[in-house]
Amino acid sequence: MAMRATPIDFIDGARAVPSTLLDDWIYSPNTGERLQQQRASAPHEVERALAAADRAFPAWSCSPIETRLAAMEAMAAHMASRLSEIAELESSTTGVTIRFTRFVSVICHLAFRAAAGMLRDRAANPGALPGKHGAVEVLRLPLGPAALIVPWNAPAPLAAHKIANALAAGCVAILKPSEAAPLACDLFADAAEAAGLPAGVFQIVHGRGDVGARLVADPRIKAVSFTGGLRGGRAVAAACAADFKPAQLELGGNNPMIVRSDADLDLAAQGVVDGLITLNGQWCRALGRLLAHASIKAPLMDRVWARLANVRLTNSLSPEADMGPIVHASHLALLRRQIGDLVARGGVATSVTPLPDLPGFFLAPTLIDGCRPEDTLEEIFGPVAAVHTFDTDAQAIGLANQAPYGLAGYVFSADETRARAIGREIRAGDIKINGVSLVGLHPLAPRPAWGLSGIGAEGTHETFDFFQGTRTVGVAGGA
Repeated sequence: MAMRATPIDFIDGARAVPSTLLDDWIYSPNTGERLQQQRASAPHEVERALAAADRAFPAWSCSPIETRLAAMEAMAAHMASRLSEIAELESSTTGVTIRFTRFVSVICHLAFRAAAGMLRDRAANPGALPGKHGAVEVLRLPLGPAALIVPWNAPAPLAAHKIANALAAGCVAILKPSEAAPLACDLFADAAEAAGLPAGVFQIVHGRGDVGARLVADPRIKAVSFTGGLRGGRAVAAACAADFKPAQLELGGNNPMIVRSDADLDLAAQGVVDGLITLNGQWCRALGRLLAHASIKAPLMDRVWARLANVRLTNSLSPEADMGPIVHASHLALLRRQIGDLVARGGVATSVTPLPDLPGFFLAPTLIDGCRPEDTLEEIFGPVAAVHTFDTDAQAIGLANQAPYGLAGYVFSADETRARAIGREIRAGDIKINGVSLVGLHPLAPRPAWGLSGIGAEGTHETFDFFQGTRTVGVAGGA
């Protein structure tokens, strides 16, 4: 597959190469080679996008529902025709295995169909309350131009969810992908053209955090949906606070996995492995802290090591790969520093997965035992987790709630009733019992964030509703 030469801005219906060259590169994680120099949209290019969005919003927000439905279906059809290309671009630039990118790339068209379904549902069920002087209308209206910012670990599927819901809800949208892996996101410009979207309704700009900051701080932007790290999320929240702009923030997690003494140890061991290697450990719901009952720690770890020894860590484009490389050299260096810091604090780092004889950015899944729990509270965004033990359920819950994050949690137990009770005590938004999966528990289940993991929730209903505000209209009558 020929790789697109550079990231492409899509501003006011026209394409252009972003004019600013950055001092870093988009890499092949598999080989370490430089694929192309990173680029950023200059301030005047971002201003053009903001002005175009401001012009386009009034007409799009008032467009007939049928118009938006047709656009969603057309964009879905176009993205469905590009799934192989999306998967290869994502795998080539993020290091995620091609088997996995093929699996998740379907979101790039299903998100538009789901958003169309939400639009139909909301249109069929307009809100109204009985009033003394006639019905009180409860209107859900688009907030305005929206900024959508996505990270590098699964950029196109994350972008699809945000774009589809923003446009279906009646907002216009400006997307800023990560500078490290933007290429698949540029395909949404093709989908917008295929759907005949008016100029300015959907746009793409590129760059680092300063470009995102310029978008977020601009008063013409009325809503921000951000997925990324804690530092970026704090910056977005601070910028949105100035004019109380709604922000949807999904940030990181240091996710606990509780393995009780009655757990199926084979099932739990596979859960540990899945929590470490899914998306190469570079996902917000990855395993962060393994909490094992002291009585079963040894046999559990024996099973974990046996499985990790058979993980095929290799070129992400290989159909045989179970796990691929870390996204780029600087992130690999960060992960090694974080492992080293825990070892310096008394931890013992163990990895048994064979490293491939390849020049890319490879790191074997690593478990670190022997640290104090208070030393393992920060997220490590990679295939690395700490190991701790407990003796009682109360201790396990205390350890699970010790970290300041709250995105996901996992409980393994033969007693599902007790596991559910423990899950209800974990201060996180998404608790899975006896399994680890990137896919949610139900297509309509929300994906909330607690603590430092963000603000609000994503989901089929939640993201659509985020882009709209409520207005009530009715006759008050006399005092």
